[in-house]
Order: sequence, then structure tokens, then C-alpha cells
Amino acid sequence: MKTVKTGTVKSKIKRGDQVVFIAGKEYNRYDSAGKRQPYRGKVLEVDARNGKVKVEGAMIVKRHRKPMSQLNREGGILEQEAWVSVSNVAVVDPETGNPTRVRYETRDGKKVRVAKSGKVIPMPDNRITGATKKKEETDE
Repeated sequence: MKTVKTGTVKSKIKRGDQVVFIAGKEYNRYDSAGKRQPYRGKVLEVDARNGKVKVEGAMIVKRHRKPMSQLNREGGILEQEAWVSVSNVAVVDPETGNPTRVRYETRDGKKVRVAKSGKVIPMPDNRITGATKKKEETDE
């Protein structure tokens, strides 16, 4: 029997990060000149427990959905992003623009993400914590 991990699982790739594909279907995209241009995009969702991410505009799949009149939901063919393994993407280095690995360091008493070049990778600004989300809802 497989053992199930409990507790918090952390990922070095965060929602809002700019990533580039380093393997898989989206790595082999070609431009009009015939050169390979791996797809670059923003991370929409992260599933750290399963090691998966969703990247904006990448791995588009078609989902056939039945209409449900009780829920006022239309049917049809929807196009949406599929989950991609974290091992197929890498964070873009802010200095060089190339794929890089991420490590954590403590600088000026704060834990920061650092690229291979030594440049600090800023935390994405669109991340919303539960506390600020609840605060915004109560203000309205």
C-alpha cells in the first residue's frame, strides 16, 4: 500500500510566476521561421501535493460539457488549460531570461527566492492570502 503524505507540501513555483517549458509538448513549439520557441507563460494554479501546475495558454484541452438547466449552465465544448508536471517547467531568471532553478536564502532577515545567477526572484504580486481576501469581502 502506498503511504500518503500528510501536512503542508511546498512548491518553489508560485502562482503568478513567469515560467518556460523545458520538456513536453509545449517545449516543441515552432515559430513561423521554423525555430523552436519553448512556450513561456504565467502560472495560473499550483497543486503542490501532486506536483502539477497550470500555465496560461499552454496545454489547451477540449472538454465536452452537458447543459444543466437546474444550474443555468450552458453546454458545449470548452477549451481550458490542463495540468502539467512541475518537472516540465522552470522559472524564468529575471536577469538573463533563461530557465533557472530556485533556491531559498535569508537576506536581511527575510527568506527570499534566488535564481542561479544570484538575482532575487520577486514574489508575484497577484498572490492573495486568505486574510486579505476576507478583509476585502467585509469592506464591501
